[in-house]
Amino acid sequence: MNDAVGAVGGLHHHTVQPHPPGKRPPREAQLAWAIACLAADDAPLDDDAAEMASCRLVDDWACALPALNRPPVRSARDQARCFARKRGASVLGLGPGATVDCGWAAWANATAVRELDFHDSFFGLDPSHPGDVIPSVLAAAEQLGASGETLIRGIVTAYEVQTALARGIALNPYRIDHVAHLGPAVAAGVAALLRLPPEIGFEAINHAAHVSLSTRQARKGRISSWKAFAPGHVGKAAIEAVDRAMRGETSPAPIWEGDYGILAVLLGGPEIAVDVPLPPPGAPCRAILDTYPKAHSAGYHGQAVIDLALRMRPGLGDPRTIRSVELRSKRMTHVVMGAGSGDPDKWDPGASRETLDHSAMFIFARALWDGWWHHERSYDPTAIAAPDFVSLWRRVTTVEDADWNERFDRRDGLEKDHGLRAVVTFEDGRIVEDEIAVADSHPRGAAPWTRSDYERKFETLTADLVPAGERARFLEAAARLRLIPAGRLDTLAVTVPESAIERGAPGLFDRTAGV
Repeated sequence: MNDAVGAVGGLHHHTVQPHPPGKRPPREAQLAWAIACLAADDAPLDDDAAEMASCRLVDDWACALPALNRPPVRSARDQARCFARKRGASVLGLGPGATVDCGWAAWANATAVRELDFHDSFFGLDPSHPGDVIPSVLAAAEQLGASGETLIRGIVTAYEVQTALARGIALNPYRIDHVAHLGPAVAAGVAALLRLPPEIGFEAINHAAHVSLSTRQARKGRISSWKAFAPGHVGKAAIEAVDRAMRGETSPAPIWEGDYGILAVLLGGPEIAVDVPLPPPGAPCRAILDTYPKAHSAGYHGQAVIDLALRMRPGLGDPRTIRSVELRSKRMTHVVMGAGSGDPDKWDPGASRETLDHSAMFIFARALWDGWWHHERSYDPTAIAAPDFVSLWRRVTTVEDADWNERFDRRDGLEKDHGLRAVVTFEDGRIVEDEIAVADSHPRGAAPWTRSDYERKFETLTADLVPAGERARFLEAAARLRLIPAGRLDTLAVTVPESAIERGAPGLFDRTAGV
């Protein structure tokens, strides 16, 4: 691996490429070592990044709490309860008194955060949901008795690694799921909490990268509940990787550069070379500021789709008079959420929630039909199955557009355009067109989000579940995150009434002796 200082924000661009057999790169030239050194660096915290970490914690919990009794979240929580541990980590909804092993808290809380597909996103060469790091890093921090400031260091480090890997290493073209970048990010965040020396962080990051790989079938065809579980699975594995490295164990290396490593075998072959940008020594982690929130419960490619549909709706009249809708978009929208996926499920009223929130055709039609968007009512099975709506839905398609590809692919970070152009043709021949560059909530959008937006999202989504006093207490604790003393991260646990917590069917972990 060769290092070169890039032109973007003073970042070090680490060139990473497979090495031939018998020419193993020295440890100090491997990407895992560079990430381990970042985690060990005593750079100052950036104030804006610290504030954003607090906002994204609020955002994560806003997404997680209304999902507490959805089947995947209920199952994950019931599993976690089987691994109770004094002075462990809190499970969302159960309050600070019901602590479990931090790996299982990560499993349960990350599943809750992911279930509604409503938390933040980032796009480089590959997509990611960097907010997935927060439940796992927080679980480890709480069990360790860390302070709020230490937690922030872990979060911004994990965000930095997650976005750097997404900027530099494409997964989607090779049908590898984007949680492959999540494992090393969580391992780096936990290493930063512990201020582990690079020698230990290196082993943990290699291990986490090795066990975080899975195929994108999780997001193709029948999209199952595993989509919600995947970040918790990877976060738990990354925590275990750190524990194992601290015990002196080694891990597969060089994990990215080896002739049997990730790049050579899965991501392009032995001739590929990639550039991964990381801050130089002494520079604060600020990549969290390049990520963006979701105002709507749908895949990120659908955020601008919903905003555009809602903007166009008042001038369109009766949607039953629409002959066709063509959504002209970038390739990623077309292939991941559009007609280019080849998935008939994306027009199927009987499809799973996980499939519908990744259907651009459904999302545009539903927002256009209703004139609003809601994280539950927009997915109501009865409304979705109504013949008039299904007729409109099946007249919507997507088309890959070279201009939108250019606006997305040739730009970096916040400069990428995630939007689309909608061409609506009516039965009488009238055509109405409009476009949107980025979602309204994007930092470049019509209404960029501030702390008040995150707090409003939390209040709106949790009002029917979390008592008002508990909501206010949590929001105050989150706003003071940097000042929380060591051993008091349990103040970030949110308690809901015991009667509101459902249990599911028992599993293997509930069993003791006998069958």
